[in-house]
Amino acid sequence: MNSEQHFNPTVKGEIAPNDHDFIDAIDKRHRLGRFWRVIFQISTIVGIVVLTALLINILNQTFGLAAVQNEIEPEALAIDGAPLEELTKAQLVDILQSNVSEGLFRKLENDQSFERRTREGIYGLVLEWVVHPEVQKTWSLIDSLFRRSMVEAELAERYPEAYLQFFSWLDAEFAVKPQSSDPLRAGVRTAILGSLWTIAITILFAFPVGVSAAIYLEEYAGYTFINRIIQTNIHNLAGVPSIIYGILGLAIFVRVLEPLTSGALFGVLEDPTTANGRTILSAGLTLGLLILPLIIINAQEAIRAVPNSLRQASFGLGASKWQTVWSHVLPNALPGILTGTILSVSRAIGETAPLVVVGASTFITIDPSGPFSKFTTLPIQIFQWTARPQAEFRNIAAAAIVILLILLLALNASAVLLRNRYSQRM
Repeated sequence: MNSEQHFNPTVKGEIAPNDHDFIDAIDKRHRLGRFWRVIFQISTIVGIVVLTALLINILNQTFGLAAVQNEIEPEALAIDGAPLEELTKAQLVDILQSNVSEGLFRKLENDQSFERRTREGIYGLVLEWVVHPEVQKTWSLIDSLFRRSMVEAELAERYPEAYLQFFSWLDAEFAVKPQSSDPLRAGVRTAILGSLWTIAITILFAFPVGVSAAIYLEEYAGYTFINRIIQTNIHNLAGVPSIIYGILGLAIFVRVLEPLTSGALFGVLEDPTTANGRTILSAGLTLGLLILPLIIINAQEAIRAVPNSLRQASFGLGASKWQTVWSHVLPNALPGILTGTILSVSRAIGETAPLVVVGASTFITIDPSGPFSKFTTLPIQIFQWTARPQAEFRNIAAAAIVILLILLLALNASAVLLRNRYSQRM
């Protein structure tokens, strides 16, 4: 039989008994493949639905109507028939002095003299401290849009002296204002700066140490008993709960290395309350330990994926071990290393438990000015607001979550762009 007369199992009458089993096995594999494809599609849809529900829930709390009641109505502050918004700067100062305590007036004067303040700034102080609007109740975005009549009926029944106002709890002022006990005046500026300082120290510590350790374990260390123990411990440390790293950071960075982390060793102790080592530096180093095993493992996988022929070609041209690693292995592994770093930093920026143990403040209005400052972070701030009994604090917590997501996406986008830039060079 020549090659053109080969067996064709699809031609009727040419199927041997054993070939039926073969065709049945093929059909079974195809059915199994279709089954798992459907499972994977359903899993993807479920993930999209869950993420969509999460975003809708966050946005539902970030915007909506609120019942606001003024302590003094603006109409009662009119002078000679001129409404409050049309009064002069001097008249606004007089209203402020007449309606607030002497201690508060002196404090505002000491913060910035009224002569140097603008009229709009003093008008804002009058609204904040004299008119003093307070939120009595908030409604979600869905209720505000689709159940407006119910909202108005509840307002008339329970809050007859209040008025409805649509709030966007997330705005530009929210991102630049410090924390406050009043949700209408609270912001996340201090928390954003604290998160940026902490993550910067985390990356500066964990990235070079992790990549260096991965290079040594993959390129220099032999397959010895001690190195196998080290490798096993690194994989185990990647699964340790984050609170354990917080206890480790408390014992090492806050207590043992207190002169270093407080700044006393360098003579730059900024605040007596940070002399105990509960500073941004301690927090950054603790988070660095947290993500260090993840960076090492991902860097090892990226280095291991570099073809061995590339190393042999470099050695064949007379390059040394270090020249081969620095000029060929590391540049080719860098995109994979950056991918692992992105995932590690994403975990670190959302951590709360280790920072609570290390000493993050739950209420602080002073912006951090260096690595030896007191600090709070966005996750800590969100946790603190959600623990408050007032409903409006949940609204600003939702707004802070949106800012945290934006910050996380911005950092990840920067890392992805950097990774793609190195990928294009290869």
